[in-house]
Amino acid sequence: MNPQDAWAGRVLSGRYRLLHPIGVGGSARVYLAEDLTLGRRVAVKVLHPGLANDQRFVERFRSEAQVVASLNCPQVLEVYDWGLDEEAFLVLEYLGGGSLRSLLDRGDRLSPSQALLVGIEAARGLAFAHERDLVHRDIKPDNLLFGSDARLRIADFGLARAVAEAGWTDVDGSLVGTVRYASPEQARGERVGPAGDVYALALVLNEAVTGEVPFMGDTALARLMARTETPFEPDTAVGPMVDLLSRAGSLNPDQRPSAAEFVDGLLGLAGGMARPEPLRLAGPVLPDAEALAPTHHGASSTNPDAPAEPRDPKSDEAEPSDPQRPKRRRTFLRSLVAMAVITAGILGYWYVTTPDPVVVPDFVGASRPEALVALDELGLAAVVEDVREAGSEVDVVVRTDPPSGEELAEGETVTLYVSIGQPLVGFPDVVGLTSEEARQTLEGLGLVVGVAHEDFSEDVEAGRVLSLMDPADGSAVVFGGDVEQGTVYDLRVSAGPEPRIIPEIPEDRSVARTWQLLEALGLVVVEARDYSDRYPEQVVISTDPAAGESVPRGGTVTLVVSDGPAPRAVPDVIGLDVREATRQLNEAGFIVDGVQGSPLLPVIASDPQPGDVLPYGSYIVLATSLR
Repeated sequence: MNPQDAWAGRVLSGRYRLLHPIGVGGSARVYLAEDLTLGRRVAVKVLHPGLANDQRFVERFRSEAQVVASLNCPQVLEVYDWGLDEEAFLVLEYLGGGSLRSLLDRGDRLSPSQALLVGIEAARGLAFAHERDLVHRDIKPDNLLFGSDARLRIADFGLARAVAEAGWTDVDGSLVGTVRYASPEQARGERVGPAGDVYALALVLNEAVTGEVPFMGDTALARLMARTETPFEPDTAVGPMVDLLSRAGSLNPDQRPSAAEFVDGLLGLAGGMARPEPLRLAGPVLPDAEALAPTHHGASSTNPDAPAEPRDPKSDEAEPSDPQRPKRRRTFLRSLVAMAVITAGILGYWYVTTPDPVVVPDFVGASRPEALVALDELGLAAVVEDVREAGSEVDVVVRTDPPSGEELAEGETVTLYVSIGQPLVGFPDVVGLTSEEARQTLEGLGLVVGVAHEDFSEDVEAGRVLSLMDPADGSAVVFGGDVEQGTVYDLRVSAGPEPRIIPEIPEDRSVARTWQLLEALGLVVVEARDYSDRYPEQVVISTDPAAGESVPRGGTVTLVVSDGPAPRAVPDVIGLDVREATRQLNEAGFIVDGVQGSPLLPVIASDPQPGDVLPYGSYIVLATSLR
């Protein structure tokens, strides 16, 4: 760059005085400048001549500048202003630490730990922008800038799209958006989304460690074609980052991590890597301090063509002069100032990369959300591992790694072991065991036995388990698989077959039908005979037990069958008149079959004789006189 650049000294829009060129690219030149209104150093990016005459570009440029200026992210270069003054220009935050490109061009290479730190900061800026639907499209070392505090910012958000939509080409004739970092979809001319930025960042980190960029063919076209067919394979020199960078370099954008996931992945690797050394920031090459002295109030502060304001001779007398003062003292003072600036930058970087240690709190017993919020506030990353532990509550932290009291650097990872329940045990099948055997088996596995409910069963003998029941709703539990210790189950135990109720005897009192009804209930039927004056022979008199009573299945029921009336003795009717004698014999179940002698005379004899035992209904002959 030429210190005598023709634009140096100009004031854009009556406010921004260009002091010295500090960068140049295919589509813009960057100047260190002074904001005459606020009295601060800024960077002014003056776009290539001709773009200001392209109305389509101007509209897109204005829109993109407004969007980027609205971003409020520590990792995104701040845009203060924009304007048109012969050429389009952007007013940016001035960073004194230079770019990653200037550091690499100097021959420096980043350690994997340093590259990881750069990657975390860059990916955080991308994640912030992607959440707001803003894609960079031109991530490269040139656009990763460092402040004097060593903090990284991403430059040129929105500019790539504005210039590309204007059809502008870079110095090698390629469309804006550096070819060497272009994603496969960008190389194919497809729409570039957030995944394209992640791809480019993976290539940048690989180059930062190795100094080499993959897919470097002889021409831009060859470089583009190579990456559309071959997935990016990072160099093993990147250390633990190799797998994450490989995923970020997938041909398929859907298989790449998002920028936020990329941050999480890098943070997860940080705990196993060495603490990074401070970066040797390059910074811009500036002329002597006198050349950068701001123009103070007067015509020259607003008019680049006005002559410089003359010096007041008295001002020279105000400060005593020493013509004998060695010139080398001034040089020494400048060197001392430069060293102080460099030292401050290194110390700033050291404080950024080596934060104060954080003591891991005691999270045991805290809920998962509480622990995650606390870790975030402490600046520590969190990894959650689901575990099962006896006596623990669900979604509560049971232990951490490292344990409480350990010291970690900001950004390091704490693993939270969070309970998802009690340990699992194989679910035993206790059906058929006695209730006591089942209880011992379940409690031996850490399960809890509740209430034992009895149910009748036609198949399982009394006292043996039919099933386990869920106490909440009484539903049967299906055996098999695993179950948490501490789970409560009720037992469903057999009370044996349900008792049988003796049915009513059929109206016809048929022995065969009554017998059939009792056997159908699983009862054992035996027959007994008995005399009955009421029921004729061969009909059912009764059952024992009687109808309506209960009997265990397999119990015995006696079927009492009538043998008709029982035999009985002939009553003594001697001396009675015939009429009374007949009445008494009939009541006793006998039939008077005739009277020998006068029916008006008393009975003197009977045949059969009184006292003889005869079947019910036997015939009796009475005698009142002897022949």
